[in-house]
Amino acid sequence: MRTAFVLSGGGSLGAVQVGMLLALEERGVRADMVVGSSVGALNGAWVAAHPATPMRRLAEVWTGLRRRDVFPLGPTGLAGLAGRRPHLVSPAPLERLVRRHLPHADIADFPIPLHVVATEVNTGMEVVLARGDAVQAILASAAIPGVFPPVRIGSHLLMDGGVVDNTPVSLAVRLGAERVYVLPTGYACALDAAPSSALGMALHAVTLTIEQRLINDVERYESECELHVIPPLCPLAVTPADFSRSTELISRAHRFAAEWLDTPHPQRQQHRLLGFHHHRHGAAGTIGAGTGDERL
Repeated sequence: MRTAFVLSGGGSLGAVQVGMLLALEERGVRADMVVGSSVGALNGAWVAAHPATPMRRLAEVWTGLRRRDVFPLGPTGLAGLAGRRPHLVSPAPLERLVRRHLPHADIADFPIPLHVVATEVNTGMEVVLARGDAVQAILASAAIPGVFPPVRIGSHLLMDGGVVDNTPVSLAVRLGAERVYVLPTGYACALDAAPSSALGMALHAVTLTIEQRLINDVERYESECELHVIPPLCPLAVTPADFSRSTELISRAHRFAAEWLDTPHPQRQQHRLLGFHHHRHGAAGTIGAGTGDERL
């Protein structure tokens, strides 16, 4: 039975996926293919390129990250706000980070097949990258509109895959996956206040938008394959621009994913794990990990 890992986008909440991957590794669950979008493309590339490397190494990379390593703010941001550039953040630090941790230049050379999702800027079409320059493909998939510049690959000008398919369950099914593990980053459902920065607000809005697409896809495909949706963290009070809490997110996600994987679950109605909800201030802890239930 061909197994696919499907990893969604979500900025700094990509640390949640690392905890999930640790739990899967401990239980001997391996991927025959990896499908990723945005930060899920970065984590997915690690999985596909390093099948023999313990996931704790990826955890070490994440715990060493700071916002300036991914979203450096400086003159580029001012130029973007002034209308002289179509983006706020230089992609150079992210490109250096990706190059440092990828041993293969071409996606086709990865030990595990990797499929990266991006969006064509001019047409809005989904573009799937499975060969060619791995670094450029990942940068394209992670090129959040307005934050990073689009990436040109061949005749395509590409931006974040999350615009069209943030958690590409449908792609995994089209590629022949019979068993699919979905690793969603989730969204900040328990913030005390709205994000205070423009970057934080933009990324938070993106995670809300893509959550709805994931709910729809899981509901559609849970009857077409053996689908396992590992619940995202809940309650969650970390914005997707905050890299200071990666250790906490990895630890929580590892523990919750391990508990979930060790407990039998019905294949149907998993989309209900992902429903939008809110938390009354001071009531944190009244909601189980990833139940998606609203409890006032």
